[in-house]
Amino acid sequence: MTTVGFLYPGHFAEDDYPRMEILLDSTIRLVVRHTESPDDSYREDALRELGAPGRLAAGIGELQRSGVQCVVWACDGGSFLYGPQGAHDQVMALAREAGVPASSTSIGFVHAVRKLGANRVAVAATYPEDIAARFTAFLRAAGMEVVATHAAGVADATEAAAWGPDRVRELAAAADRPEADAVLLPDTALHTIGHLTELEEALGKPVLTANQVSVREALRLADRPAWAPRLGALFAALESPPAPVTWGSGRMYAHGGRR
Repeated sequence: MTTVGFLYPGHFAEDDYPRMEILLDSTIRLVVRHTESPDDSYREDALRELGAPGRLAAGIGELQRSGVQCVVWACDGGSFLYGPQGAHDQVMALAREAGVPASSTSIGFVHAVRKLGANRVAVAATYPEDIAARFTAFLRAAGMEVVATHAAGVADATEAAAWGPDRVRELAAAADRPEADAVLLPDTALHTIGHLTELEEALGKPVLTANQVSVREALRLADRPAWAPRLGALFAALESPPAPVTWGSGRMYAHGGRR
């Protein structure tokens, strides 16, 4: 049995995780523990507060008791808004606290893009423009070529969680460009798992969404390949995990708590 853990802020689209567990191999268990989300606004100060060390550490004990083999901070804005170095430091601290490898959704997006071999991506973000721009900057710092960014201007996670498949599809289509090899939808408050294949069929290319990427990142850390075509191109083939992301300094980035 492979058991992987997630720290998820608040209660928005966490039902995506049991959906994914059903679609994955029966020997894979996804354990979700919630962290406090006192302010679900998509403002920089509120999003950064979600990733505060004490807030993350408070959820570790329950995950440890569940026997998880790794932990993923299932949050975008509470990670990429710290910048590349800050996001790295955040998950290294999480790994030390948990005693198992750790990563985050934001870092998982970079690994997922590399797994697909996508050279150019488009970003379809629920966020306001300033927050979406910070996610784009995070990707570019990791060497991604972002050909377009579309920001929907959603005010908070509650609003994002209420979106249905049609609005998600409209968001993805608004960001897509012919030259994009994949479309990325950050925001773990957005429900996407029930219609990933429809999204990819509509756009004719891979679509990466936050909760999907979070699970793939956890399985990467656990060295557990998984095949689940209904979870999109990211899970459509059994492959060895890619090398962890490295940055200009050559430092290893969010891989098993090692440098």
